Amino acid sequence: MFTKRTVIGIGAGITISAIGVIALIASFGIQSINVDETVAAGDKTSFAFNAPLGAKESLVITGNTFAVTLQTSGDGKQMTEQEFKNELNLDWIVLEEGQNRLEIHNNGESELKLEGTFEVSSDPILFTYHILVITSGVIIIGFCAAFSVKKPRGF
Repeated sequence: MFTKRTVIGIGAGITISAIGVIALIASFGIQSINVDETVAAGDKTSFAFNAPLGAKESLVITGNTFAVTLQTSGDGKQMTEQEFKNELNLDWIVLEEGQNRLEIHNNGESELKLEGTFEVSSDPILFTYHILVITSGVIIIGFCAAFSVKKPRGF
């Protein structure tokens, strides 16, 4: 028969493992990041992400005056620091899988509004994190189950 503490520990271990499995399954494939942020006057922001081949990236920047630098992997879209006014609609398709980097500097006196969507590939280190969470849950289950094992005679 299991003790109360053993049942609680096994329940906690199963919950932790289940969270790890769900997060692992959700991390496969292309992830979509929605951007909706504001940049104060004089501030800058940047985005760096790994994008798979054929991913469609889009960002609309609205504000007084701002500078944009865009670097994509391979021979894709490249933009050195250029000044823009009022609105800029950036749309590009990733031609080679790799790192995309976008830097935006607000040079105006008003806030910048950034709205868009980035399609990114998941970070490979996250796979390891999910496996560690699952393993931790299994270890907790093992320890808790071991505490309820009946001791053999002579102990």
